[in-house]
Amino acid sequence: MSHVEITDANFQDEVLKSEAPVMLDIWAPWCGPCRMLGPIVEELAEEFKGRVKVGKLNTDENQEVAATLRIAAIPTVLFFKKGKLVDRAVGVNPKDALRRQIEGLL
Repeated sequence: MSHVEITDANFQDEVLKSEAPVMLDIWAPWCGPCRMLGPIVEELAEEFKGRVKVGKLNTDENQEVAATLRIAAIPTVLFFKKGKLVDRAVGVNPKDALRRQIEGLL
C-alpha cells in the first residue's frame, strides 16, 4: 500500500501542510465506482512514489473534511499543491488522465 490514510484528524498536516504535491482520493467502501478507481490510484501512488503524496479519505469515517471540501459525488480525486486545491476529477477517470493531472503538479 503506497498511499496515506487521510482522516479528519490528520488532513491539515498530511495534505494542507505537505511539502509534496498531494493527490487525494475521496471514496467510500459501498461505492462501486470508488472500488473501480482504487487499483488505478494504487498504481499511480507506486509510479509517483517519492514525488507526490497519494492519500485516500473514506467519507463514511471522515465527514468533516468531505463537507469542508464540498464533496458532492464520489469518487472525487483532488489535487493539492502547497496546500491549495488546484485541480479535481469526479468519477472514474482513465489512468492516463489522472497521470496528466499529477504531472501538472510537478
